[in-house]
Amino acid sequence: MKAELVDEHRWLQQLTGRWRLTFAPPEGSEHQDGGGAWEENARSLGGAWIVAEATGTMPDGRSATNILSLGYDPARKRYVGSFVCSVMTHLWIYEGTLDETGTVLTLDCEGPDFGTIGRTARYQDIITIKDADTRNFSSRIQLSDGTWKPVMSCDYHRI
Repeated sequence: MKAELVDEHRWLQQLTGRWRLTFAPPEGSEHQDGGGAWEENARSLGGAWIVAEATGTMPDGRSATNILSLGYDPARKRYVGSFVCSVMTHLWIYEGTLDETGTVLTLDCEGPDFGTIGRTARYQDIITIKDADTRNFSSRIQLSDGTWKPVMSCDYHRI
């Protein structure tokens, strides 16, 4: 079975390469930054997927590794993927869409509500392309009143 690649698959290829990550502190955080040095290596998997592995230091000093996979499912007309992190036990499953400008990919997912044990919450992870060598990755949680609260923001700079 051969995947028929479409423009949405090609859009993902701009995420490949080596990147240096710079975290902004979460709103209301006592941390001055989002952790230590982080780098990501992202590669294409047959042109249909990208697989990105990021390594770095958490704000508490622990080392961590994240693995992100993203592809596009033409049958569902949605970007799909997953995210795992060595300091979490939850498998984040993504489904999302690209905005009309072609620069903002919003990925919807569900995960633990870190404020209420045993409860889940809706999240959105958002990739915003700034230019060929710069992008932003941000995350937000939907509160019980339906509003969205920022969780984190990170700028990626191509190395």
